[in-house]
Amino acid sequence: MTLALALVALAFALLPAILACANLIALRTPEPRDAQEGLVSILIPARDEEATIAATIRAALASTGIAVEVLVGDDHSTDATAGIVRALAEADPRVRLVSVPALAEGWTGKNHACAALAERAKGEHLLFIDADVTLSPGAAAGLVAHARSSGAALVSAVPRQIMRSLGERLTVPMINFLLVGYLPVPMMRASLRPALGAACGQLVLVDRSVYVGTGGHGAIRGRLHDGVFLPRILRHAGHRTDLVAGHGLATCRMYRSFAESWAGFSKNAHEGMATPRALPVWTLLLLAGHVLPLLLVIAAALGLATSTAGLVALAALIVSLATRAAITLITDEPAITILLHPLGVAVALAIQWNVLLGPRRAGAAVWKGRSYPLNGA
Repeated sequence: MTLALALVALAFALLPAILACANLIALRTPEPRDAQEGLVSILIPARDEEATIAATIRAALASTGIAVEVLVGDDHSTDATAGIVRALAEADPRVRLVSVPALAEGWTGKNHACAALAERAKGEHLLFIDADVTLSPGAAAGLVAHARSSGAALVSAVPRQIMRSLGERLTVPMINFLLVGYLPVPMMRASLRPALGAACGQLVLVDRSVYVGTGGHGAIRGRLHDGVFLPRILRHAGHRTDLVAGHGLATCRMYRSFAESWAGFSKNAHEGMATPRALPVWTLLLLAGHVLPLLLVIAAALGLATSTAGLVALAALIVSLATRAAITLITDEPAITILLHPLGVAVALAIQWNVLLGPRRAGAAVWKGRSYPLNGA
């Protein structure tokens, strides 16, 4: 019995290993070969972001290789966000402060702010970034160059994730691990199937004409997970979307504690993995491939499993950790998170199952002081 379980663990560990090999070859950091023509509108929705907004704007203004404008949408902040943006706008005419209108019924906050910013933008390409994302100088030009050479109407990337607390290191690395280990990037590029579309909402470049023609954020107004649904809307309309390596394009510190991480990943869970159909499949894939090997190795060490089962389980564990190590080192995430991988997988699944089975608080998700009804709640 334990040998059978070990063989299952090895098979499920090999799947993401094979996909990660193909994806890490396919995912490259785009670089502009020449100065790019046109204007990029860098659009930053901001709600109570006084701690990070100045650095985010200054990094965006330092963009090279293409002309940029920087629009910041003040989404009814109660801190000094708007004042900081106004001061920067007085010093550089490329910066504009946009006061986001009152949240309309049926909209989620970020989508509403992004739509308001897009209406005021002048660029041929819209680069949506979160208020805690710091762009590298060549990021905007590189993304535009890749969009033009690949024919993709949307290009997204996961910025290099800054993680300092244990809680962050247990949770945040799953973003890259799930994308690189389980999304078949070459197949995604060869197909327009909406289900294969994926993006990271922290960093998304979109062709403005396509954005307007497909409805942009207005077409997903009631959604919380723009990284899932914006590329699907474009693919439904027949447009290509793509992912590139983002660790050289930008940095981001999403959360600063385990509590923040738990709340943040819970917010989008019901639109991603935490559905009655998807979560059992994800649980099998992740538990069997990344948690079961460790449990079987421990069982063998305690004499609760055969030595053969222990060796097979050890092989599965090595494959699992090697896959995680390759993704971690290439995306420039903290190396210590490699050893935390089995626990990180367990925590990720705990978040998803808590969202699926836990009380839905009157069927609402709460974020940034706002409460949104859950789809299907």
